[in-house]
Amino acid sequence: MIRVVLVDDQALIRSGIRALLDAEDDIEVVAEGATGREGVDLAVEHRPDIVLMDVQMPVMDGIEATRHIADDERLTDVHVVVLTNYGVDEYVFDALRAGAGGFIVKDTEPADLLQAVRVAVQGDALLSPTITRLLISEFVSRPPDRLAVAGGDLLTQREREVVALAAHGLSNHEIAERMVVSPLTAKTHVSRAMTKLGARDRAQLVVFAYQSGMVTPPDRTG
Repeated sequence: MIRVVLVDDQALIRSGIRALLDAEDDIEVVAEGATGREGVDLAVEHRPDIVLMDVQMPVMDGIEATRHIADDERLTDVHVVVLTNYGVDEYVFDALRAGAGGFIVKDTEPADLLQAVRVAVQGDALLSPTITRLLISEFVSRPPDRLAVAGGDLLTQREREVVALAAHGLSNHEIAERMVVSPLTAKTHVSRAMTKLGARDRAQLVVFAYQSGMVTPPDRTG
């Protein structure tokens, strides 16, 4: 059973998402909150698998709440998926840097939201397709971050290849096929890269890949 804490300051949004999640046999909403502060407290109290976190809320916003959860050693197994009414803006980058494992627009299809919960609980990054395209476009316009470039020196050539493939959205199984290695070997490479870079999950690994210039979208020079 995937245990979820739902945090949104709009009661109507919460009730709709809760009805969708509770209708699934493998998902259970264990608590609800209306502020980022409540979200942090509920995460500590219930230790859920997933926190679905709104961005703009009173008392503490979702970005800061995500950062608190990511920094709490007691909550290392809690994955945050950020919900928003907005498209791509600085919230996306702030949320991913803060430790969010996914970013979903609220008008996404119900099936996609359910998939987000199931994918995030495995520690894989999940972004709405529209956000993924715009996220890449935004990184195209930004010069590589010098600290991120320096961090890339910690990786072996094999690990750099794995990070680049993960940044293009490939799963461990797809990475294994591309590199002609076993899925376990691919997973090991990904895990080692995350450890060396201090990345909480694949979402942060993707951010690093673009910030370091390790991944260069085809239209970067055009």
